[in-house]
Amino acid sequence: MPKNSQKQIDIDEMKVIDELKTNANKSINNIAKECGFSRQKVWRIIKKLEKNNTIWGYSTVVDEEKHGLNYFILLLKRGASPATAEAVENITSREVDEEIRKIDCEMITSLYIHGPYDWLIIFTAPDIFQAKKVSELFKARYHKLLTEVHLLETIFPAKISGIVNPDINNLKSFLGE
Repeated sequence: MPKNSQKQIDIDEMKVIDELKTNANKSINNIAKECGFSRQKVWRIIKKLEKNNTIWGYSTVVDEEKHGLNYFILLLKRGASPATAEAVENITSREVDEEIRKIDCEMITSLYIHGPYDWLIIFTAPDIFQAKKVSELFKARYHKLLTEVHLLETIFPAKISGIVNPDINNLKSFLGE
């Protein structure tokens, strides 16, 4: 008979994942303490999650504003025409990431979504002029694939990658308090 049921294994994995989400830089000892597990159990869980790609990697949340950067969002709507093999290769190879870097911007998140839009891109740029260059890059590169491209600038990042902005109280001025 197995030592733990699959349900309990899933619960234990989620405890570890939740701790990693709050701070991926936490030591295994601290995670073990927070979860009530042994250090070895946490290490085994993390290695298993990494091996099966449940955990893709670890990242740092940076206050881009302190580096003179702003967050922007591109909403892209795909047309009905099928994607060419070249377009598919171009999208999956992530070549556009390098082109974005060349114009002093950085792709943060790229999501394929269901709803009024089909693709959501979050990126940083020093200003709206550079952000518009990113928007134009997508329009030019995927003009046969896209019917709409909308550029939005974020006003205040309240939460990024599951981490609440440590300056969350600055949101009060935007909200009118």
